[in-house]
Amino acid sequence: MTDILSRARARALDPAVLDLPAGDPSKIRIVVAMSGGVDSTVTAALLKEAGYDVVGITLQLYDHGAAIARKGACCAGDDIQDARMAADRLGFPHYVLDYEGRFSEAVMEDFADTYLAGQTPIPCVRCNQTVKFADLLRTAKDLGAAALATGHYVQRVKTPSGVQLHRAVDAAKDQSYFLFATTPEQLDYLRFPLGGLQKDEVRALAADLGLAAADKPDSQDICFVPDGNYAAVVERLRPGAVRPGDIVHIDGRILGRHKGVIHFTVGQRRGLGVALGEPLYVVRLDAKTAQVFVGPREALLTAGLDLREVNWLGDTSLADLDGQPVAVKVRSTRPPLPAHFIQDEGDALRVYLEGGDEGVAPGQACVFYSPDDNHARVLGGGWITKTQPMLV
Repeated sequence: MTDILSRARARALDPAVLDLPAGDPSKIRIVVAMSGGVDSTVTAALLKEAGYDVVGITLQLYDHGAAIARKGACCAGDDIQDARMAADRLGFPHYVLDYEGRFSEAVMEDFADTYLAGQTPIPCVRCNQTVKFADLLRTAKDLGAAALATGHYVQRVKTPSGVQLHRAVDAAKDQSYFLFATTPEQLDYLRFPLGGLQKDEVRALAADLGLAAADKPDSQDICFVPDGNYAAVVERLRPGAVRPGDIVHIDGRILGRHKGVIHFTVGQRRGLGVALGEPLYVVRLDAKTAQVFVGPREALLTAGLDLREVNWLGDTSLADLDGQPVAVKVRSTRPPLPAHFIQDEGDALRVYLEGGDEGVAPGQACVFYSPDDNHARVLGGGWITKTQPMLV
């Protein structure tokens, strides 16, 4: 076990991974984003152990009173206290910044509006894109830090042509899907020491370091939805905005009524409230008419994806992607699929899924990966605005 831990430490603290200025580590400040979980706590502990001038920052993002007793949350309640206690024990300064207003505006309000538009939001991406890798990054620079380190499972690889984003070694914990919006400028400043480790190695390091977070459960679901009831959060944020409507078969038949499109997502089979003697799936949501369209499973097969807010991390120009092969993920838990880019008029970008995929919904992210090299490199991604069915 000692050898395993030594090798894990060496990989996390590899000079090529940290990519920090040469010299006395105690003169090099690193801000660590601490959620209170095992990953960020181990990140801070390893950097402190290596002699760096560590400063821990925890963001209070939402009403901690509703989350104190909830296991598997982050950035509220007990998690803030856990981060503070870890910093005190390890001997480095720790600050809690109140970002509730910013988080509400950039993440929670967007979450509600996206659901009301009949789309499927991914608030974790928005949080990384706005609060963590924009606002917190600026704070780290204001503190004179050489880098902002996090406990994310993703790899930052420096090459002669620039810094690249790669998938984590631990495929089961890889978080690259949620970090596709990281810009090249942000990537220059960010560090991910755990990207080359397995999760069980991180927990073993936590135990070896005597950290209370060693056995702490990973965060689950969406942090500001304490009971997993997304619809209730939307109704609280947008009172009176939810409208009932018809459940319509794709052949035009009206099968029933529903209480609001926010209760449905593309690909959903259970809880539709209608029966037809055959399996039915949500195929499309129309927020303007408050209609939920259902049909057979084959109607879910999607070939084309129109994208907006595309973040490109590749070496070529975004305008030169027409026809270029790529691998894409439209779900964080699915493997990359073969695809290619289509450049439309006006520089709009479309992705064509060569084998199609099921349950793809507007509002989700389409993340690009290298078409070769085991899809190791992350090439960016965009938000899905429209899907094109595959003709079968």
